[in-house]
Amino acid sequence: MELKEAIINRRSIGNVENKEVPKDIVEEIIESAKWAPTRFLTQPWRFFVITKEGRQSLSKVIEEIAIDLGTDPNTEEGKRRLELERNKPFRAPVIIAVAAEVSEKERVIRLEELGAVYAGIQNMLLTAHSLGVAAYWKTGKECYHPKMKEFFYLKEKDEVLAFIYLGYASNSKDAAQRISTKELTTWIEY
Repeated sequence: MELKEAIINRRSIGNVENKEVPKDIVEEIIESAKWAPTRFLTQPWRFFVITKEGRQSLSKVIEEIAIDLGTDPNTEEGKRRLELERNKPFRAPVIIAVAAEVSEKERVIRLEELGAVYAGIQNMLLTAHSLGVAAYWKTGKECYHPKMKEFFYLKEKDEVLAFIYLGYASNSKDAAQRISTKELTTWIEY
């Protein structure tokens, strides 16, 4: 698959089969992240692969965070909301939590560390697509909550930046429409 073709045709596909993604494929997807650019070669990315019963542990922390953020477990609406939150980790057989372990070196700029990890995430999404694996980049308030950092034993300065849900697509997705880059680009030639 040509790179440009992969970039244009890759889609976020959330509907996946409950079919295991082989470990070597997951490792290849993760491996691609380390080739993203990183200033001072800090390589700030960290990966946590959540499968099988590990998804139950993630489910519990997501539920705790939802309660912390105001979902009332004593109301019907709250119970319904918590059920939705608890089920999030079971949408795919594999979830890769991607975090930034921000360097403490004085010359390192935090925003650049986060940018490097985001670039690594794009590499992961493109690699998954090239291997025939559906991937969906998820975030949300729970992603950035202190309890999520605790769950992954991260320091306060570090950040969980994404949950990459992996599986084999249950259906295909049409090409998304994008704004023309002519509308988004300013040429400064003077």
